[in-house]
Amino acid sequence: MAVLSALALTEHKTQSITIFNINSKQLKSKTMKKVFFIIVLTTICSGLFAQSDRYVSAMKKNISMLDSAVFKGNMDELANNFLRIGDAEKTQWLPYYYASYCTVMSAFLEKDKSKTDGIANKAEEYIGKAESILGKENSETDVIKSMIASSHMMVDPQSRYMQYGPASSGYIAKAKQLDPTNPRPIYLEGQAKFYTPSAFGGGKDVAKIEFDKALVMFDNFKPENELSPTWGKSSTLYFLRMTKQ
Repeated sequence: MAVLSALALTEHKTQSITIFNINSKQLKSKTMKKVFFIIVLTTICSGLFAQSDRYVSAMKKNISMLDSAVFKGNMDELANNFLRIGDAEKTQWLPYYYASYCTVMSAFLEKDKSKTDGIANKAEEYIGKAESILGKENSETDVIKSMIASSHMMVDPQSRYMQYGPASSGYIAKAKQLDPTNPRPIYLEGQAKFYTPSAFGGGKDVAKIEFDKALVMFDNFKPENELSPTWGKSSTLYFLRMTKQ
């Protein structure tokens, strides 16, 4: 009887040791999986943050050159920089927005009017990409679309006004509706009034009212983030000086 008890006790201890060893192995295995998961997650996050830092840095560098590019005449080069950023990032809409802005500015600055439509069409393609990534239009993209319509119209204002004039003003109205705090639609309204003869409701005095309003709005405007559009204030100040001449 004692022998059987001893054997039973020995067997129980053996089973306990075996179970303990199995549990220890399972615990070690789970711990290692957790450690591995944390390492992988940390690596991925580090890569994403590094990529995000590179994206923000590249965008800020090119955005800072927007005003000077107008005077240097290298808006095409700047547009290509934004396109490369957009093609690399895939999911960011702002690079294509800025590429479109630079391109439509090139359309306005182009002296050979036979090339203007082609340039404006490229701007339309890029803003379309921006809206596709964004999943909708917004106030800023409608501002660009208004500019694109105006660039087409300026090729031959007399014959093209009925086609592109209402389109341009329509996009301005939508931009104002989508974001009443956005000063850029107001600036564009002032610009349109500036170049419209007084006999047709335009002129410097009428334009000045819009530019004054835009300037106040620029001073109070809060961009969504550090990469969001802020352009237009320097142009507003320029046109305000022009209204006084």
